[in-house]
Amino acid sequence: MSRHAVVSPDAPRAIGPYAQAVASGDLVFCSGQVGLDPATGKLISGGVAAEAERAIANLEAVLAAAGCRLADVVKTTVYLSDLGDFATLNEVYGRRFAAPHPARATVGVAALPAGARVEIEAIAVRRPG
Repeated sequence: MSRHAVVSPDAPRAIGPYAQAVASGDLVFCSGQVGLDPATGKLISGGVAAEAERAIANLEAVLAAAGCRLADVVKTTVYLSDLGDFATLNEVYGRRFAAPHPARATVGVAALPAGARVEIEAIAVRRPG
């Protein structure tokens, strides 16, 4: 099966040897997004809630470039630098991802790129047509 990179100018560009997402058949595998402002490349201020909002908006832009929406996401992995932020993340996540919510794993990590507090990656299924 073929695969190709997905690129969105409305999300932060990849800062290493990876794609914002890779599409293969009906599946879209999105790299993790943090709360970077795509215009400046800098981490936004406002804490974990603001970073989660921006990370999801960045994912939304990458998904759109692949012909998907947040409603097409079937699985996410969320990385938190402080699991004490779990409830705040859930509030933002529950508002942005509609039911039925994607399957999800949440992992506590020692650090994230750019000093971020949250990173979110996703797998989506493209709709036919």
